[in-house]
Amino acid sequence: MGSGVPRGLRIWAVLARAGLRTTLQYRANFVLGVLGGLALQGMGLAFIGTVMSRFATIGGWTLPEIVLLYGMRLTSHALWTMPCSPLMYMDRLVQRAEFDCFLTRPVNPLVQVITTRPSITTVADLVGGVATLTAGLVLAPVRWSPLLVLLLPFALAGGALVELSFQLASSALAFRMLSTLSLKLAVDNAFNTIGNYPIKIFGPVARWGMTCAFPLAFASYFPTTVLLDRTGELWIPPWLAVAAPAVGLLLFLAAYRFWFGQLRHYTSGGG
Repeated sequence: MGSGVPRGLRIWAVLARAGLRTTLQYRANFVLGVLGGLALQGMGLAFIGTVMSRFATIGGWTLPEIVLLYGMRLTSHALWTMPCSPLMYMDRLVQRAEFDCFLTRPVNPLVQVITTRPSITTVADLVGGVATLTAGLVLAPVRWSPLLVLLLPFALAGGALVELSFQLASSALAFRMLSTLSLKLAVDNAFNTIGNYPIKIFGPVARWGMTCAFPLAFASYFPTTVLLDRTGELWIPPWLAVAAPAVGLLLFLAAYRFWFGQLRHYTSGGG
């Protein structure tokens, strides 16, 4: 990565602004996309509310605590999708040989990929996530301390990196498999469904699987237990839950290297 990282970030900012300006040219489509995304997130919250109306708690978690967990998960999701959502279209770039042009430019090809087509609904995810997170922080019994104030932004960034890492690794497999959309959707569905609930409600095998094999728990659940002082229910040392943002960074670095390692296997499909 080295000294190329600052230059890559500057190039990303320029290309991202250009992509956003293109998207905003179709303002009606942008507004409808945002409203549709907000409606979708509202349905997710409504479903949780319906479940909570029949059961006072889920795994001992009250409705305000579940709302906080939902807000943490959705905000982290938005933080990775807003800059990197075009990774979901990696298959098309490879299959149509559109990826070829990225290799002829003196710019990091990954930076070029993630600035190809900004997603409108990610704005709705961010708005809905911040609103839900704010409500959860107000309603849930969070006992604020300097550590928690410092942890919150790092936890959100770390959660974004955890989810981004799996999507980046899935995208890297497109260089070999050509079609990875089903895998990407499976990862997305796992985070957007299981990630909304306390993972303690699952059995021991599933809990360890979501900690070690598919560390979804580090995205939002572990940091939220720290905010709520619920680390006593965890099956890992509490300090590891506090260090969840660092786990997200390590996963991202591994996925980044994996992506460029798989890039060596890319073969153009162009004529």
